[in-house]
Amino acid sequence: MSDYTPPQGEIPILYEDADLLLADKPAGLLSVPGKGEHLADCLIARLQRAFPTVRLVHRLDRDTSGVMVFALTEHAQRHLNQQFETRKTRKTYLARVAGRLEPRTGEVDLPLIVDWPNRPRQKVCHETGKPALTGWKVMTASEGETRLRLFPQTGRTHQLRVHMLALGHPILGDPFYAPETAQAYPRMMLHAEELRFNHPESGKGLTIRAPAPF
Repeated sequence: MSDYTPPQGEIPILYEDADLLLADKPAGLLSVPGKGEHLADCLIARLQRAFPTVRLVHRLDRDTSGVMVFALTEHAQRHLNQQFETRKTRKTYLARVAGRLEPRTGEVDLPLIVDWPNRPRQKVCHETGKPALTGWKVMTASEGETRLRLFPQTGRTHQLRVHMLALGHPILGDPFYAPETAQAYPRMMLHAEELRFNHPESGKGLTIRAPAPF
């Protein structure tokens, strides 16, 4: 992270009202500040300039782009946190992975835990890992690459990245789990395309999307 050079420019706002703010996080930008002054620039810090009451609900990895929801009130934050914790939200990601993934649909059910000697990397561990479940649906495939949608049912750190690696089809451009591909791609090919949840005040379902930039 010492070479942290986040992208500049305006953050696209996807939706806002009195309770919520949804933004399209660019790849390469931290969701929250890291340790040290050189890691202070992040999505929530930039949003705070225009929305001083913005509150964190969830995170995306630095190298992942896409939809993030923030709360603008304490009640909204509490309500949204509960939806994430009880798996009431529905998340859809778009990814490009190495090789031809077969079959066209399936699930990865492998428990995950931090790989302590190699933090922040995670690993599959059947003894001490926490349950993690990811569904997938192939969109297009060739011998060298598969484009697919991923549907995480749990929210473990690096879940999609480790699950794809475990299948033998790592996400292209991933600096941690597919470093041999990192030079060939301008970024990690993982994007949070859609988020579904219930509005914390009205209770109505909301679906917010951000088209993938790749």
